Formats: sequence, structure tokens, C-alpha cells
Amino acid sequence: MPLALLALAIGAFGIGTTEFVVMGLLPQVAQDFGVSVPTAGLLTTGYALGVVAGAPLLAALGTRVSRKRMLTLLMGLFVAGNLLTALAPAFGLVLAGRITASLAHGAFFGIGSIVAAGLVAPARKAGAIAMMFTGLTVANVVGVPLGTLVGQQVGWRVTFLLVAALGVAGLAGIAALVPADPRPGTDGTGRPGIRRELAAFRNVQVVLAMLMTVLGFGGVFAAVTYIAPMMTEAAGYAESSVTWLLVLFGLGMVVGNLVGGRYADRRLMPMLITTLGALAVVLALFSFTAHDRVLAAVTVPLIGALGFATVPPLQKRVLDRTADAPTLASAVNIGAFNLGNALAAWLGGAVLSAGLGATAPNWVGALMAAGALGLAVLSAGLDRRPAPVPTVTADTAPAVRVPVHH
Repeated sequence: MPLALLALAIGAFGIGTTEFVVMGLLPQVAQDFGVSVPTAGLLTTGYALGVVAGAPLLAALGTRVSRKRMLTLLMGLFVAGNLLTALAPAFGLVLAGRITASLAHGAFFGIGSIVAAGLVAPARKAGAIAMMFTGLTVANVVGVPLGTLVGQQVGWRVTFLLVAALGVAGLAGIAALVPADPRPGTDGTGRPGIRRELAAFRNVQVVLAMLMTVLGFGGVFAAVTYIAPMMTEAAGYAESSVTWLLVLFGLGMVVGNLVGGRYADRRLMPMLITTLGALAVVLALFSFTAHDRVLAAVTVPLIGALGFATVPPLQKRVLDRTADAPTLASAVNIGAFNLGNALAAWLGGAVLSAGLGATAPNWVGALMAAGALGLAVLSAGLDRRPAPVPTVTADTAPAVRVPVHH
């Protein structure tokens, strides 16, 4: 494994930690600033919106500088945002710090995916992308629980100082280990400008892959966003047990990410179709298994595994279809993951508000995953279509040599 992948994984670990750790620290933050917990929840919403907005914006700016330099700049922005969060004297500045840090999220994973894929042989691209995303998945198993514990015992500001230190480590690793690449326009081959980057979105397969990202990954978060009330009301778990269920979910994510990366390099679309189909079935079954403690504890990591097994193949699918201008599309696809999370959380909350029961969000997730499966089948069908035969006209027809007999 190239050591540069380790540097990217460290950066991903820091980003994954700061994204989710705030959820367990909202009461402490709310108490510190004298605001309600729902108001403190804006720190989560602001981060998600920052990811969606920052991914295309910074990726577009990134087409003008080398990818290594852009990654170091993004990690610098991430560090600055977390330092502002940790040291802010007012709640508004904490929110500003969260948004600042989130702006780097989508562009980092988008550009990082391109760099990771370029570090290995073509047949191992998805595995390299998965290795970078391992940092994000491990953050949910190690970084978030530890960060929450530190925040609850020592203070939430210390947690964000530690996350900033992780960002510094990732920045130093990228600066030392990621191979230098030429600044656009200086190597004689050039890099695609913003017009070519935008033209990639006219490829129907790119759009289908992004829609699969929104629906497939959103299906997971329709269920997981409401796992706390679901497990306490339906399964009868104590609130304190929800943390361990989330750790099981995180372990499933780690395994699914690595397996997805490995098999996507061999048979990408069959892997994607199988995974999305299984995810839809498991989410539907979760509506029933959620009423039993043991079955629920088995189902939760399975959802994490199947959900994250789709991440490396979907990201590789976008890179494969935008090979000559991948930067913007790759970053936007990362934003699509967060868009799916937001959409799923809204839909899940709507069915709960409608009084359909604590497990109703699972049906929302199953329908979203089934929608992604339909798009995957359509995309694979389009792949099998024969390529159009070029029209031959009189002007373009090759000249026919007529033998001359003397």
C-alpha cells in the first residue's frame, strides 16, 4: 500500500470525526452558550449544508492548482475551521467554524479519490479509494466515541482541538508523502478547464451514478438517523445501549467499505446491483427485526456494511466516466452522499410525524435503496447497448484504390 494512502486516510479520519462527534456533544455546547439543544443542532445542519455548497465550489477552484497543493490547502482550511470551533467565544462563531471546516469535506474526498486512484494500477483503483475512505469509517468506530468521551469528561473544546491536531497530521502527511503533480498548464498536457469539468455532467451515466449515490446512501441514513428512538421504543434497548449499536454500525461500515473496494475492481456493476438489492431487502426486514434485541443487533451492522460497500464502486463509477475531467464530478458525488443523508432524514422525520410508527423510516430507506437498484439496472443496461456506428458520408468515405492494369 502506498504510504500516501495512509496520509489521505488520516485526513479522512479527522474529517469523519469532526462531522459526527458533535452529535454527542450538543448538550454540552448548548449549556455553555445558554442555547437550546435544537438550536445547538444547527451545528450539524450547518456542517451538512457546508459540504453540499463547498464541494463544487472548491473543486472548481481546485482545477487551477495542482491536486497535492489543493489537498494541503483543504486540510489547512479544515484545521482553521476546527480551531475556530474550539476557541470561539460566541455560538455564532462556533457555527462559523463548523461551516468553515465543512467546506473542505467534499472537495477533499473528491480530489483525494482521484489522487488515491492514481497511486495504484488501474485494476486496483476502487481498492485504493476504499483505503482512503477507511479513515472515515474507522472514525465512526474509534474517533467519534473517543471524541465524545473526551468532550463529556474534559470539555467539548478539547475534542475540537484534538480534531484540529489530526488535521495538522493529515496535512503534514500529504505534504510529505503524496507525489507532486504538475500545476495545470505547466506540463505541456494541460488540465481540463471548468468548461470541460461541467461538460462531464452531460454524460447520462455520471448523472445516474450520482442519483444512485443520493438514493442508495440515503436509504441507510433514513434508518440510522432515527435509530435511537427506534431501538428504545421498538426493541426496548436502554438509551445508553444506543452508543454500542452505533459502534456495531461503524464496524459494519469498515468491513463493507473494504469488501466493496476489493470486489468493485473485479466486477463493478454486478457488485453494485447485488449490494443495493441486498440493502433494500435488509432495510425492509429491519422493520420487523427492530422489534427484537438480538435480531436488531445483527441487522444494524449489516446495514452499515451494505451501505458502505456501495461507496467505492459509486465513486469509481464517476471517475471512470469522467476520466478526462474528473475533479468537479468527483467532488459533487461526495456532496451527493450528504444530500442523500439530508433527504433521508427529512423523509424519515415526515413518516414519524405522520404517526406511522418508530420503524416506518426503515420502509423509506428500503424504497430509496430499491430506487437506486432500479437506476443501477438501467445503467448496466445502457452499458450493454452497442456503440453507435459512425455515419459514413461521401466526404468522409475512405478512398478506394482501383488497381490499374497496364
